[in-house]
Amino acid sequence: MGRWADGRSITRRDAILSTVAAAGIAAIAPPIRPTAHRPSGRLKQSASRWCYRSIPLPDLCEAGKAMGLAGIDLLTSDDWPIVRQHGLVCSMGYAARRDDFIPRGFNDPANHDLLVGELERALPLAQQHGVPNLIAMFGNRQGRSDAQATDACVTGLKRIAPSAERYGVTICVELLNSKVDHKDYQGDRTAFGASIIAAVGSPRVKLLYDIYHMQIMEGDVIRTIREHASHIGHFHTGGVPGRHELDDTQELNYRAVARAIADTGFEGYVAHEFVPTREPLRSLKEAVEVCSV
Repeated sequence: MGRWADGRSITRRDAILSTVAAAGIAAIAPPIRPTAHRPSGRLKQSASRWCYRSIPLPDLCEAGKAMGLAGIDLLTSDDWPIVRQHGLVCSMGYAARRDDFIPRGFNDPANHDLLVGELERALPLAQQHGVPNLIAMFGNRQGRSDAQATDACVTGLKRIAPSAERYGVTICVELLNSKVDHKDYQGDRTAFGASIIAAVGSPRVKLLYDIYHMQIMEGDVIRTIREHASHIGHFHTGGVPGRHELDDTQELNYRAVARAIADTGFEGYVAHEFVPTREPLRSLKEAVEVCSV
Protein backbone atom coordinates (compact mmCIF):
# COMPACT_ATOMS: atom_id res chain seq x y z
CA MET A 1 0.00 0.00 0.00
CA GLY A 2 2.62 2.59 1.01
CA ARG A 3 5.63 3.17 3.24
CA TRP A 4 6.39 4.43 6.71
CA ALA A 5 8.44 7.61 7.03
CA ASP A 6 11.61 5.53 7.56
CA GLY A 7 11.08 3.73 4.25
CA ARG A 8 9.67 0.44 5.57
CA SER A 9 6.76 -0.90 3.56
CA ILE A 10 3.33 -1.00 5.20
CA THR A 11 0.36 -2.79 3.75
CA ARG A 12 -3.21 -3.60 4.70
CA ARG A 13 -1.95 -7.11 5.36
CA ASP A 14 0.52 -5.79 7.96
CA ALA A 15 -2.20 -3.86 9.71
CA ILE A 16 -5.08 -6.30 9.59
CA LEU A 17 -3.91 -9.86 9.06
CA SER A 18 -2.24 -10.11 12.45
CA THR A 19 -5.60 -9.76 14.15
CA VAL A 20 -8.11 -11.04 11.62
CA ALA A 21 -7.66 -14.21 9.55
CA ALA A 22 -11.07 -14.22 7.92
CA ALA A 23 -14.38 -12.45 8.10
CA GLY A 24 -16.47 -13.97 10.85
CA ILE A 25 -20.21 -14.06 11.20
CA ALA A 26 -21.12 -10.80 12.87
CA ALA A 27 -23.70 -10.29 15.55
CA ILE A 28 -26.87 -8.65 14.37
CA ALA A 29 -26.62 -4.90 14.78
CA PRO A 30 -29.25 -2.89 16.62
CA PRO A 31 -31.80 -1.34 14.28
CA ILE A 32 -30.00 1.98 13.93
CA ARG A 33 -30.11 3.72 10.59
CA PRO A 34 -26.65 5.05 9.66
CA THR A 35 -26.56 8.82 9.51
CA ALA A 36 -24.54 10.39 6.70
CA HIS A 37 -22.50 13.01 8.55
CA ARG A 38 -20.49 15.01 6.07
CA PRO A 39 -18.86 18.42 5.80
CA SER A 40 -20.11 21.00 3.37
CA GLY A 41 -19.45 19.61 -0.06
CA ARG A 42 -20.64 17.08 -2.59
CA LEU A 43 -18.60 13.99 -1.69
CA LYS A 44 -19.21 11.32 0.93
CA GLN A 45 -15.86 10.67 2.60
CA SER A 46 -14.59 7.80 4.73
CA ALA A 47 -11.32 6.58 6.25
CA SER A 48 -9.57 3.25 5.82
CA ARG A 49 -9.43 1.41 9.12
CA TRP A 50 -5.95 -0.11 8.63
CA CYS A 51 -4.35 3.35 8.59
CA TYR A 52 -5.62 4.05 12.14
CA ARG A 53 -5.18 0.72 13.92
CA SER A 54 -3.80 2.44 17.03
CA ILE A 55 -7.18 4.11 17.57
CA PRO A 56 -10.01 1.94 18.93
CA LEU A 57 -12.73 1.64 16.30
CA PRO A 58 -15.46 3.30 18.42
CA ASP A 59 -13.15 6.27 19.03
CA LEU A 60 -12.31 6.49 15.33
CA CYS A 61 -16.01 6.45 14.49
CA GLU A 62 -16.79 9.30 16.88
CA ALA A 63 -13.82 11.39 15.76
CA GLY A 64 -14.61 10.72 12.12
CA LYS A 65 -18.23 11.64 12.54
CA ALA A 66 -17.26 14.91 14.21
CA MET A 67 -14.99 15.87 11.29
CA GLY A 68 -17.59 14.98 8.67
CA LEU A 69 -16.90 11.39 7.66
CA ALA A 70 -19.80 9.29 6.40
CA GLY A 71 -18.14 5.93 6.95
CA ILE A 72 -15.16 3.73 7.77
CA ASP A 73 -13.52 1.72 4.98
CA LEU A 74 -12.06 -1.79 4.73
CA LEU A 75 -13.66 -3.59 7.65
CA THR A 76 -14.37 -7.27 8.19
CA SER A 77 -17.88 -8.33 9.12
CA ASP A 78 -17.26 -8.46 12.87
CA ASP A 79 -16.79 -4.67 12.80
CA TRP A 80 -19.78 -3.80 10.62
CA PRO A 81 -22.23 -3.57 13.57
CA ILE A 82 -19.87 -1.25 15.46
CA VAL A 83 -19.86 1.47 12.81
CA ARG A 84 -23.65 1.25 12.53
CA GLN A 85 -23.96 1.74 16.27
CA HIS A 86 -22.08 5.01 15.82
CA GLY A 87 -24.31 6.22 13.00
CA LEU A 88 -21.82 5.55 10.19
CA VAL A 89 -21.55 2.95 7.44
CA CYS A 90 -18.82 0.52 6.49
CA SER A 91 -18.17 2.07 3.09
CA MET A 92 -16.13 -0.93 1.83
CA GLY A 93 -16.23 -4.37 3.40
CA TYR A 94 -14.15 -7.52 3.17
CA ALA A 95 -15.86 -10.77 2.26
CA ALA A 96 -12.79 -12.55 3.68
CA ARG A 97 -9.23 -11.90 4.78
CA ARG A 98 -6.48 -14.22 3.60
CA ASP A 99 -2.71 -14.07 3.38
CA ASP A 100 -3.10 -14.27 -0.40
CA PHE A 101 -6.10 -11.94 -0.70
CA ILE A 102 -4.42 -9.55 -3.16
CA PRO A 103 -2.46 -11.95 -5.43
CA ARG A 104 -5.24 -14.56 -5.60
CA GLY A 105 -7.80 -12.81 -7.78
CA PHE A 106 -10.35 -13.27 -10.52
CA ASN A 107 -7.69 -13.45 -13.25
CA ASP A 108 -7.18 -17.16 -12.49
CA PRO A 109 -10.18 -19.45 -13.13
CA ALA A 110 -8.87 -21.80 -10.45
CA ASN A 111 -9.75 -19.12 -7.87
CA HIS A 112 -13.34 -18.57 -8.96
CA ASP A 113 -15.06 -21.10 -6.72
CA LEU A 114 -13.26 -19.71 -3.66
CA LEU A 115 -13.87 -16.05 -4.50
CA VAL A 116 -17.47 -16.44 -5.60
CA GLY A 117 -18.20 -18.54 -2.52
CA GLU A 118 -16.74 -15.92 -0.18
CA LEU A 119 -18.74 -13.16 -1.82
CA GLU A 120 -21.95 -15.19 -1.94
CA ARG A 121 -21.73 -15.72 1.82
CA ALA A 122 -20.92 -12.07 2.52
CA LEU A 123 -23.53 -10.40 0.30
CA PRO A 124 -26.64 -11.03 2.45
CA LEU A 125 -24.71 -10.00 5.56
CA ALA A 126 -23.53 -6.83 3.83
CA GLN A 127 -27.09 -5.98 2.86
CA GLN A 128 -28.23 -6.60 6.43
CA HIS A 129 -25.63 -4.22 7.85
CA GLY A 130 -25.98 -1.51 5.21
CA VAL A 131 -22.56 -2.15 3.65
CA PRO A 132 -22.76 -0.79 0.08
CA ASN A 133 -19.54 -2.32 -1.31
CA LEU A 134 -17.35 -5.42 -1.05
CA ILE A 135 -13.76 -5.40 -2.25
CA ALA A 136 -12.28 -7.86 -4.76
CA MET A 137 -8.94 -8.21 -6.56
CA PHE A 138 -7.76 -8.89 -10.10
CA GLY A 139 -4.80 -10.95 -8.83
CA ASN A 140 -1.14 -11.37 -9.80
CA ARG A 141 -0.14 -12.13 -13.39
CA GLN A 142 1.99 -15.23 -12.83
CA GLY A 143 2.64 -15.36 -16.57
CA ARG A 144 -0.93 -14.78 -17.76
CA SER A 145 -1.53 -12.52 -20.72
CA ASP A 146 -3.96 -9.63 -20.42
CA ALA A 147 -6.30 -11.41 -22.83
CA GLN A 148 -6.33 -14.54 -20.67
CA ALA A 149 -6.84 -12.47 -17.53
CA THR A 150 -9.64 -10.47 -19.10
CA ASP A 151 -11.54 -13.59 -20.14
CA ALA A 152 -11.11 -15.12 -16.69
CA CYS A 153 -12.15 -11.98 -14.82
CA VAL A 154 -15.24 -11.46 -16.96
CA THR A 155 -16.29 -15.09 -16.50
CA GLY A 156 -15.77 -15.04 -12.74
CA LEU A 157 -17.37 -11.66 -12.11
CA LYS A 158 -20.39 -12.58 -14.22
CA ARG A 159 -20.93 -15.50 -11.83
CA ILE A 160 -21.26 -13.21 -8.82
CA ALA A 161 -22.99 -10.26 -10.53
CA PRO A 162 -26.58 -11.61 -10.27
CA SER A 163 -26.25 -12.08 -6.50
CA ALA A 164 -24.70 -8.63 -6.10
CA GLU A 165 -27.63 -7.16 -8.03
CA ARG A 166 -30.15 -9.11 -5.95
CA TYR A 167 -28.70 -7.87 -2.66
CA GLY A 168 -27.96 -4.34 -3.87
CA VAL A 169 -24.27 -4.51 -2.94
CA THR A 170 -21.50 -3.51 -5.37
CA ILE A 171 -18.40 -5.65 -5.93
CA CYS A 172 -15.49 -3.23 -6.39
CA VAL A 173 -12.35 -4.67 -7.99
CA GLU A 174 -9.28 -2.68 -7.03
CA LEU A 175 -6.63 -1.18 -9.28
CA LEU A 176 -3.15 -1.32 -7.69
CA ASN A 177 0.32 -0.32 -8.82
CA SER A 178 2.78 -3.04 -9.82
CA LYS A 179 5.71 -0.62 -9.97
CA VAL A 180 6.31 0.04 -6.26
CA ASP A 181 3.96 -1.81 -3.91
CA HIS A 182 2.44 -4.87 -5.58
CA LYS A 183 4.88 -6.47 -8.00
CA ASP A 184 3.22 -8.62 -10.69
CA TYR A 185 -0.32 -7.37 -9.93
CA GLN A 186 -2.30 -7.55 -13.17
CA GLY A 187 -4.96 -4.91 -12.53
CA ASP A 188 -2.49 -2.05 -12.71
CA ARG A 189 -4.02 0.07 -15.50
CA THR A 190 -7.39 1.76 -15.66
CA ALA A 191 -8.10 0.78 -19.27
CA PHE A 192 -7.53 -2.90 -18.45
CA GLY A 193 -9.91 -2.78 -15.50
CA ALA A 194 -12.52 -0.68 -17.27
CA SER A 195 -12.64 -3.09 -20.21
CA ILE A 196 -13.48 -5.91 -17.81
CA ILE A 197 -16.15 -3.91 -16.01
CA ALA A 198 -17.72 -2.96 -19.34
CA ALA A 199 -17.74 -6.59 -20.49
CA VAL A 200 -19.36 -7.79 -17.26
CA GLY A 201 -22.06 -5.19 -17.82
CA SER A 202 -23.51 -5.12 -14.30
CA PRO A 203 -24.34 -1.98 -12.29
CA ARG A 204 -23.12 -3.93 -9.25
CA VAL A 205 -19.59 -4.68 -10.51
CA LYS A 206 -17.31 -1.63 -10.60
CA LEU A 207 -13.71 -0.50 -10.20
CA LEU A 208 -12.13 0.64 -6.99
CA TYR A 209 -10.00 3.45 -8.41
CA ASP A 210 -7.08 4.05 -6.06
CA ILE A 211 -5.73 7.49 -6.90
CA TYR A 212 -2.38 6.82 -5.24
CA HIS A 213 -1.79 3.64 -7.21
CA MET A 214 -2.93 5.01 -10.56
CA GLN A 215 -0.86 8.18 -10.19
CA ILE A 216 2.20 5.93 -9.84
CA MET A 217 1.28 3.77 -12.83
CA GLU A 218 -0.14 6.22 -15.35
CA GLY A 219 -0.80 9.71 -13.98
CA ASP A 220 -3.38 11.70 -15.96
CA VAL A 221 -5.75 11.17 -13.03
CA ILE A 222 -8.43 13.78 -13.67
CA ARG A 223 -8.91 12.98 -17.35
CA THR A 224 -8.97 9.25 -16.57
CA ILE A 225 -11.61 9.72 -13.87
CA ARG A 226 -13.78 11.69 -16.26
CA GLU A 227 -13.38 9.15 -19.06
CA HIS A 228 -14.15 6.12 -16.90
CA ALA A 229 -16.63 7.61 -14.43
CA SER A 230 -19.30 5.06 -15.33
CA HIS A 231 -16.93 2.19 -14.46
CA ILE A 232 -15.83 3.49 -11.04
CA GLY A 233 -17.71 2.64 -7.85
CA HIS A 234 -15.27 3.77 -5.14
CA PHE A 235 -12.12 5.85 -4.65
CA HIS A 236 -9.08 5.65 -2.39
CA THR A 237 -6.73 8.56 -1.70
CA GLY A 238 -3.08 8.76 -0.69
CA GLY A 239 -0.22 11.17 -1.24
CA VAL A 240 2.35 10.36 -3.93
CA PRO A 241 5.08 9.39 -3.24
CA GLY A 242 4.88 7.46 0.03
CA ARG A 243 1.12 7.18 0.60
CA HIS A 244 1.09 9.85 3.28
CA GLU A 245 -0.91 13.05 3.89
CA LEU A 246 -2.72 14.93 1.12
CA ASP A 247 -0.57 18.00 1.64
CA ASP A 248 2.19 19.91 -0.15
CA THR A 249 4.76 17.19 0.54
CA GLN A 250 3.28 15.19 -2.35
CA GLU A 251 2.60 15.81 -6.03
CA LEU A 252 -1.17 15.58 -6.46
CA ASN A 253 -3.61 18.48 -6.28
CA TYR A 254 -6.24 16.60 -4.31
CA ARG A 255 -8.68 19.48 -4.19
CA ALA A 256 -8.76 19.55 -7.99
CA VAL A 257 -9.08 15.76 -8.11
CA ALA A 258 -11.95 15.82 -5.61
CA ARG A 259 -13.69 18.53 -7.60
CA ALA A 260 -13.34 16.47 -10.78
CA ILE A 261 -14.86 13.44 -9.04
CA ALA A 262 -17.77 15.49 -7.74
CA ASP A 263 -18.34 17.06 -11.16
CA THR A 264 -18.99 13.59 -12.64
CA GLY A 265 -21.99 13.25 -10.32
CA PHE A 266 -20.30 10.47 -8.34
CA GLU A 267 -22.54 9.28 -5.50
CA GLY A 268 -20.28 6.71 -3.85
CA TYR A 269 -17.51 7.10 -1.29
CA VAL A 270 -14.05 8.66 -1.40
CA ALA A 271 -12.05 6.83 1.27
CA HIS A 272 -8.82 8.23 2.67
CA GLU A 273 -6.17 5.50 2.65
CA PHE A 274 -2.93 7.18 3.63
CA VAL A 275 -0.47 6.46 6.44
CA PRO A 276 -0.25 9.55 8.67
CA THR A 277 3.21 10.83 9.54
CA ARG A 278 1.86 13.34 12.06
CA GLU A 279 -0.97 13.23 14.61
CA PRO A 280 -3.34 10.82 12.83
CA LEU A 281 -6.70 12.47 13.44
CA ARG A 282 -5.40 15.92 12.62
CA SER A 283 -4.00 14.61 9.33
CA LEU A 284 -7.32 12.92 8.57
CA LYS A 285 -9.29 16.08 9.34
CA GLU A 286 -7.05 18.07 7.01
CA ALA A 287 -7.65 15.52 4.23
CA VAL A 288 -11.40 15.74 4.74
CA GLU A 289 -11.21 19.52 4.44
CA VAL A 290 -9.12 19.30 1.25
CA CYS A 291 -11.69 17.02 -0.38
CA SER A 292 -14.76 18.98 0.75
CA VAL A 293 -15.66 20.56 -2.58
